[in-house]
Amino acid sequence: MLDLKLIRENPDLVQTKLNQRGGSYDLSTIVSLDQQRRELEVERSQLQARSNEVGKLVGQKIKADPKSDEVQALREEGNALKAKLSELEPREKAIREQIETQLLGFPNLPSDTTPIGKDETENVEVRRWGDEFKPSIAVLPHYEIAEKLGIINTERATKIAQTRFVVLMGAGAALERALIQFMLNQQIAAGYVEILPPVLINSRSMTATGQLPKFSEESFKCADDDLWLAPTAEVPVTNLYRDEILSAEQLPIYHCAYTPCFRREAGSYGRDTRGLIRLHQFNKVELVKLVQPETSEQEHQSLVRNAEAILEALKLPYRTIELCTGDLGFGAAKCFDLEVWLPSSGTYREISSCSNFKDFQARRGNIRFKEAGQKGTQFVHTLNGSGLAIGRTMAAVLENYQQADGTVRVPDVLQPYLGREVL
Repeated sequence: MLDLKLIRENPDLVQTKLNQRGGSYDLSTIVSLDQQRRELEVERSQLQARSNEVGKLVGQKIKADPKSDEVQALREEGNALKAKLSELEPREKAIREQIETQLLGFPNLPSDTTPIGKDETENVEVRRWGDEFKPSIAVLPHYEIAEKLGIINTERATKIAQTRFVVLMGAGAALERALIQFMLNQQIAAGYVEILPPVLINSRSMTATGQLPKFSEESFKCADDDLWLAPTAEVPVTNLYRDEILSAEQLPIYHCAYTPCFRREAGSYGRDTRGLIRLHQFNKVELVKLVQPETSEQEHQSLVRNAEAILEALKLPYRTIELCTGDLGFGAAKCFDLEVWLPSSGTYREISSCSNFKDFQARRGNIRFKEAGQKGTQFVHTLNGSGLAIGRTMAAVLENYQQADGTVRVPDVLQPYLGREVL
């Protein structure tokens, strides 16, 4: 959520930053509503002060002559003031609700260091790693080699659910489990505290991290409860601290979490219909940080490195892309995508998105911290990133580790988890 004070005091700056994202964002409505709200606050404050004054005067005058014209006039004025106040309160509440609705619809402002660009074609490649590990042979797409090995079955998944689901079988299920365990162990060793959160989460939680109200069509909702299937562990883990005031000594907070994730993939009709790239249900290890504002840029860089370290340990070629303003996610101020090499298509595909939200989510979720000896509080900065998406990692392993005889070699770091060298 954007800072209303910033919009009020620097509307041109905010408008410029929003325009950098592309699209159309009009601040005039919220500026007008804010002006109305402040005028009503002044009027209510003045009326309340006069009402209090009249109440005191009535108390003083009534002692001398309870039935005097002056007492009667003061009582009438007091009643009129109370009636006026009772009219103002719902008007003020309605305007506050309109302001909140407006604020919830605005995306985050791009960081000053985010490259300015219109769309993904203007993203910036920061680095690439592992070209020497790219296969030297022609390889099958991951879904074809997986079917030949008998470790993935999509037909039976469609029978028990619908399209865009898979069943992992035998070594496929074991590989998925090995990847999850390996990633968690790596991130715990890097200083993250593991969380196993609920995957059914309420609307307040979804709103705090930015999935609602704008992206409700992307998520699955329970019909009879105010509960949603988690689209990512970012949502429940960040909301662990919603409506709390942390002490500065508690920061930074690092969490990693494995959860299944559920997304409708609205708008992706016909894209990646085969395999593990774009599913309605998939597993992911998520990294979440809550930090002090002055350290968030440094913490963002280290979070990216934590995610990159998984790819490097698996010896999977990848590149790191800095997203431009026109390609930023709704809540991100700055974002780096990690893209893993898929040799069957000769392209890099996103496997992790590492975002710095600054205080955007913290304002929506009211997550603050307090310095010792200081009166006021500040909003924390929140960051998160995939560390990594398990299905896409499996796809990359199945393609990059294919051998000429049709088998798949198990990455060295996963062999202790699987107890085998080859699939």
